[in-house]
Amino acid sequence: MKNPLHYIQEYPQRTKQILGISNEQFQELLNQAEIHHNKIQAEIERKKIRINEKGGGRKPKLEVKEEICLCLFYLRQMPTFEVLGLHFGVSKTEANDTFHYWLKILRNILPASLIEEVEKHDSDYATAIELLREFQLIVDSMEQPRERPSSHEEQKKYFSGKKKQHTFKNQFIVLPYGKDIVDVEVGKKGPRSDISLFCEQQEKFDSDQMFEGDKAYQGGENIKTPYKKPRKGELNAQQKAENKEFSSKRIFVEHIIRVVKIFQIARKKFPLNSRTYEQVILTICGLVRLRIGALILPSL
Repeated sequence: MKNPLHYIQEYPQRTKQILGISNEQFQELLNQAEIHHNKIQAEIERKKIRINEKGGGRKPKLEVKEEICLCLFYLRQMPTFEVLGLHFGVSKTEANDTFHYWLKILRNILPASLIEEVEKHDSDYATAIELLREFQLIVDSMEQPRERPSSHEEQKKYFSGKKKQHTFKNQFIVLPYGKDIVDVEVGKKGPRSDISLFCEQQEKFDSDQMFEGDKAYQGGENIKTPYKKPRKGELNAQQKAENKEFSSKRIFVEHIIRVVKIFQIARKKFPLNSRTYEQVILTICGLVRLRIGALILPSL
């Protein structure tokens, strides 16, 4: 079985299909991830009570860039850990451990949204919230199947009547034309209504911030939605034309959700422990922002 890193080194133009980001973006991510890895290892070394001389012990089977590639390959393709280990020449246990180690690092490097990127700095956050008022932000949600919870009470909480299965709900707020993910809520219970989730998410923004959403958001404040066909009635020609124009603007949030689902772990039934769901999906949102050019990693 060919090592995916060796494959993309041989065919760099295929990197986006294999890992979900371009080769240039992959190289930038490698540099940043290795810096974080070295800091973690230095801190571990500092706290370690050493018995043997430094440099002893089992050498790692994979290079750092192979381990990062393994993590991205799993997010993009979602093989079993058995198959993932076969690709990289390690056991399924080591593949699992490697994935979760690098997932934490990637999550720290890749802010999942514009708000997450600026919220650590009060002045930047206030400026961003003020600038966002110039736009009508687009909101939409997606549901992803999850394993059925073992508890009957949890089963009832996560069972979505719409999807007829147990699901997580994620909600995205994006800029016009899908130029960036402004905010994202992840891992909510499937039956939760879009409008109630939106009302909570809306609190992060200025009270005058305007939004656009589909019919599920009718009744919300400061949000424009399409005309709904009256019961036993029809929309007039003007209303139909306005709905068509409205859909042409709102479709960009669906494009962002489609790119998120390019990463198979965000599209199929979630296979990992439910406690890791938020970390995984937020990491993918960061990768999507990197992919579309909304997130620029610091240069060395």
